[in-house]
Amino acid sequence: MNRFKQILNSPIGIFIILLFLFNMVSGAYTNPLDWIMRKLMMLPGIVIGLSVHEWAHGFVSHKLGDPTPKIQGRLTLNPAAHMDPIGFLSLLICGFGWGIPVEIDSRYYKHRRSGEMMVAFAGVLMNFITAVVFTFIVKGIYTVSAAFVLSAVGSIITEILLYVVWINVVLMAFNLLPIPPLDGFNIVTEIFNLRKYSWWYKFYRYGFLILFACVMFGITGILLNVPIRAMYSLLVNILYM
Repeated sequence: MNRFKQILNSPIGIFIILLFLFNMVSGAYTNPLDWIMRKLMMLPGIVIGLSVHEWAHGFVSHKLGDPTPKIQGRLTLNPAAHMDPIGFLSLLICGFGWGIPVEIDSRYYKHRRSGEMMVAFAGVLMNFITAVVFTFIVKGIYTVSAAFVLSAVGSIITEILLYVVWINVVLMAFNLLPIPPLDGFNIVTEIFNLRKYSWWYKFYRYGFLILFACVMFGITGILLNVPIRAMYSLLVNILYM
């Protein structure tokens, strides 16, 4: 409860409230029943997407010699180890959220820069792999029994599975944005060794505010709408091959 109050009184909490109000004004919650049903079908995708993303960070860091993820119990696909309750609720309700970040210690890496880049890239790569895997699961269901897919139960299951594909594509694309604290910024940082510039630390310090502004004013949507839909369409086309 104390943490909940702390977040509500922080810039993150203010942003979440503003995003919720923006969604309300834009009509996102106009039909509560439809909204609830849609969110329930998205729920597995959100849980799976966040869990595999954070697990991948921890797994790669562990393989590079860092004991921190294992000590902190992050080398598991159990969602309980990766779900931040407030971040999860925010993602479910407002469309923007987060998991519990995996803590790493790059001092254990043989090559720090390449190690940190691999760890950062691992999360988005795992989201992509998950999207591909669930695409083929849906294709397998189509192949085995097209009639089941057309049934009432089958259509619901198929839609839930396709939401897993969609959400993992979204998480992959969103996390590749070169804005701190997202993985894309960490990848760019290590490629170009940006820590040697004094502005890097200021930019990283205010990264959350920059990211919030980009989300609030629709900049992330403008940047990601086309690539997300293109990637999702590419995967869905596999179903008809």
